[in-house]
Amino acid sequence: MRRILVTSALPYANGSVHLGHLLEHIQTDIWVRFQRMRGHECIYVCADDTHGTATMLLAEQEGVGEEALIDRLHAEHLADFERFGISYNNYYSTHSDENQYFSNLIYTRLRDRGFVYTKDVEQLYDPERKMFLADRNVRGDCPRCGASNQPGDNCDSCGATYDARELKNPVSAISNATPILRNSDHYFVDLPKFTDFLREYIHNGSQQPEVANKLTEWIDGGLRGWDISRDAPYFGFPIPDADDKYFYVWMDAPIGYLASFKNWCTKNDVDFDEFWRADSTCEVHHFIGKDIINFHCLFWPSVLHHSDFRTPTKVHVHGMLTMNGEQMSKSRGTFVLASTYLDYFDPDYLRYYLAARLAPNSADLDLGSEDFVSRVNSDLVGKLVNIASRSEGFLAKHFDNTLASELAEPELWQEFVDEEERIAAWYEEGDTRRVVRRVMELADKCNQYLANKAPWQLIKDENRRDEVQGICSMGINLYRILIAYLKPIVPSLTQRSEEFLNAGDLTWENATQPLLSHRLNKFGRLLNRIELKTFNAMIEAGAQNTAVEDDSTSESESPHIEIDDFLNRASRGG
Repeated sequence: MRRILVTSALPYANGSVHLGHLLEHIQTDIWVRFQRMRGHECIYVCADDTHGTATMLLAEQEGVGEEALIDRLHAEHLADFERFGISYNNYYSTHSDENQYFSNLIYTRLRDRGFVYTKDVEQLYDPERKMFLADRNVRGDCPRCGASNQPGDNCDSCGATYDARELKNPVSAISNATPILRNSDHYFVDLPKFTDFLREYIHNGSQQPEVANKLTEWIDGGLRGWDISRDAPYFGFPIPDADDKYFYVWMDAPIGYLASFKNWCTKNDVDFDEFWRADSTCEVHHFIGKDIINFHCLFWPSVLHHSDFRTPTKVHVHGMLTMNGEQMSKSRGTFVLASTYLDYFDPDYLRYYLAARLAPNSADLDLGSEDFVSRVNSDLVGKLVNIASRSEGFLAKHFDNTLASELAEPELWQEFVDEEERIAAWYEEGDTRRVVRRVMELADKCNQYLANKAPWQLIKDENRRDEVQGICSMGINLYRILIAYLKPIVPSLTQRSEEFLNAGDLTWENATQPLLSHRLNKFGRLLNRIELKTFNAMIEAGAQNTAVEDDSTSESESPHIEIDDFLNRASRGG
């Protein structure tokens, strides 16, 4: 039995869960559910990423304390994820005693070993709010093209990137005051000292090939120190033995993985060190988006290794989610909250659709309205559920809902069973696109079998009624193995199917044992067809929703950045 710890990237605590979050958490949950079906110990932890200026400002805007704000959003986030079937063992918060303990421990170990230094940094300062300004909190005229009201790191008009100090006529987005330049000492982790370690680490199988290639390119370009400090006022943990300095959110956010797991270990009497000591034989898997590979594949393993913790077994990187070919955005009307989706559709529809598009690479995925409706209606309803509904009807009406005592087509059954290991290998690789494709091919084969046998014709012949029971029993048994293969993807549909099948929970092992002379429960509707107009209504509702901050306001959910931008931000403390 493998012992596996799994994490998803931490949602930032300044807004609601949206479909972009769900892509990653659904992908992670599918992998976790598969491992559990195989009989492995698989612990899934996550947390809200709570610290930073954005949280502080949002709490101020709402007239509440930061802790009250993050508590409210934590409850909202957890409720949304649970409704989508995300099976965390622990969903915690980075604003915790455990996280402060590990942040201090890791920092002091790095500091005492000579991996931390201080440097004087010049930044824009808001004289009215008496605070240093992050790039996103400054607006001004682009220093390249002159476009007005541009953010402090890149121009929306001409695409140029620059330092916020280069803006013409800068204004604080917080107070509208004219910022001034001010210097402050910042604390840096000396990332260049980890270059040799990183060159070896990124090629040890922990990275997808295209990610390892990109990381090599970045390392070859030269690494710089990573700024891990922010000045007061700031919502976060104070840096030990530093005056009015706080850990930057990207320092304590990934440490939240350790903290959430430690919290779970304490409640469940599990040895934390068995998973996190440097020589651990357990596994640690991170699932992240490609926009944060710099933090998770350069900074994070370096920090772990040089503070006596183990490094991740594998980092699974996915692409970004688009909507009808466009980036998800409120301004484009393509920004949909998890709660908005749930007002219109079953969560398994999204889980299935995303699984049908996910492969073990970082390519972007598009949620197309017509494709979504077509896949749900054609695959889940028209192919899969149709097998159960057309088979069960005859069994209920003519055979007291009881299956035949032997398989009518053992060779066909064995063909479905023989797919087990191939499908398992695809799940392990994260290639659910192939899983879905193969299961639907098998569903087509089963439907064709039923069509060829035509039980609706045979039932008219009193002498061939037993054949009908055998044919429909085959249909039910084939449906059972197909739904077992899809169980990690569509847990709600599987649960309804398990209730109908009346044979307990489906596992990877028992699904390949046929049900014979077995009585089914009364059949209930498993899924409903959907319409394009419903999808469009969801999009309209999402466009009208103004309760969520754009991703650009989040310190922790950065937009796509290249290595130059990453290194520049790291070196200047932006």
